[in-house]
Amino acid sequence: MPGGHAHCFVCGDRNPRSLGLSFRPAGGDTVAASFQAGPELQGYDGILHGGVIAALLDAAMTHCLSHRGVQAMTGELRVRFLHPVPCDALLEVKARSLAGRPPLYRAEAELVHGTLIMARAEATFMRR
Repeated sequence: MPGGHAHCFVCGDRNPRSLGLSFRPAGGDTVAASFQAGPELQGYDGILHGGVIAALLDAAMTHCLSHRGVQAMTGELRVRFLHPVPCDALLEVKARSLAGRPPLYRAEAELVHGTLIMARAEATFMRR
């Protein structure tokens, strides 16, 4: 991904500790990625850490904007945790662009396990 994400914790291909997500276009202004969570990312016993969930949602929205040619940084992030996410869950993270006019952009994302939305977020981004 252009814009200096090679060392990103979520998607960086030059970070040995990266979660290794690879975002793909998913129609329209939407991107998606699959993620297999693991016990090393838990907060409470058996539950994926909330900070990891927030990072996944944030990265998805950043990639959504990047796929539109917008290099932006998070200005405000609002996360709703709807259900505890099992730390061994196979997850899908999706994001779509909502609106934008330089220098500000908005996007939303959701973290899905099976057919259940586990968490969702909305954010405002600032052009880098």
